[in-house]
Amino acid sequence: MKLELTRGDITAQPDIDAIVNAANSELAPGAGVCGAIRRVGGPAIFEEAARLGGCPTGDARATSAGDLPNRFVIHAVGPVYHGRPEDAELLASCHRRAVEEAAELGCRSIAFPAISTGIYGYPIDEAAPIALATARSAANEHDLDLVRFVLFSAEDLAAFEAAAAS
Repeated sequence: MKLELTRGDITAQPDIDAIVNAANSELAPGAGVCGAIRRVGGPAIFEEAARLGGCPTGDARATSAGDLPNRFVIHAVGPVYHGRPEDAELLASCHRRAVEEAAELGCRSIAFPAISTGIYGYPIDEAAPIALATARSAANEHDLDLVRFVLFSAEDLAAFEAAAAS
C-alpha cells in the first residue's frame, strides 16, 4: 500500500476511486471540503446523501461522485473536538469506516482531507497521527493500493508530513 501526502484540491484527484468528504451527521451540504465537493460534483451527490438518513459521528456512508472524476464520495463524520479521549476514538473510527466503505465498493484508492480540523476544531497536530495510522492500517487490512491525504494548506501538509516522519 502506498501512502501519499500532497497539498491541493481534493476535488481534483482524477486517479482516485473514492474521495472522502468531511461530512456532518445530517450529510447535508456545508462549507469547506463539503462545499468544494458540492460546487464541483454538483447537487446529485447531496440529493443521494439526503436519502441515506444521516450518519453517526465516527461512521461513513458512500454516494456516487456526481460530476467529479471519481467513482464515489465517502462521507465520513468526524467529531467536534472537545479534548476528550473519545474524540480520538471517533476520529480514528471515521477514517477506518471510510476505508471499509471504499473496499466494499471495490475501490483500490482513496483520498482523504484533514477531517475535523476545520470548523470542528480538532488540532491538526493531534489529528494527523491518528488519521495517518488508522487509514494506513485499514488500507493494509483491506488491500487498497493507495491512500492519499490531500491537504488544503501548507501548514496542514507540514503537520501531516511531521506525523508521517515520526
